[in-house]
Amino acid sequence: MKFGFVSLLLSYSRLVIFAAVLLLGIQVPSFVLQYQQRVDAHFREVSQNIAGFQRTADALFEGDLQRLVAYYAGSRDAVFERDADSVQQIVNRYQRLSAEQAAMQQTLPRVALHISVSADAEMFDETLSQYNYTVPLNLLSVEWGLALAVILTLALDGALFGCGKCVKYLARRRRVHQQTQGHV
Repeated sequence: MKFGFVSLLLSYSRLVIFAAVLLLGIQVPSFVLQYQQRVDAHFREVSQNIAGFQRTADALFEGDLQRLVAYYAGSRDAVFERDADSVQQIVNRYQRLSAEQAAMQQTLPRVALHISVSADAEMFDETLSQYNYTVPLNLLSVEWGLALAVILTLALDGALFGCGKCVKYLARRRRVHQQTQGHV
């Protein structure tokens, strides 16, 4: 009777995990889209912010923004010297968002992997804090949900199977060890 209850509990636990991962997987394409839109919006904004500095760098420093920043920092004019940090921040943000924008031009699985492993922290936090959970029933979302649910369920089943085999193996070795110790 006890084994039947445990078996039933494990079966329902697997179903609950499968359903939870299915719902989580359905969110992936929507989250990726919102992240891409956020990166694009910030990239457009910083591109406008840097445009004037880039024109100056093109005209006077062969397009090298770092040389422009160095000029600002080394200037004897207090205004230029103070603005060097601000210009450097804009340049750094532009470079960071340019790299992120390039990463968003890949296939959906690669973009999803990029976001889950090495997303821009600021963009990720903004997207997560303003994300609206939805249950879209389009083919792409269902595919992602099912794929993640099946993969995780198989991984959990494999892990449980492996743990069960290890426990049985260790128990068998222990019995053999005890039997050999008793006969010596």
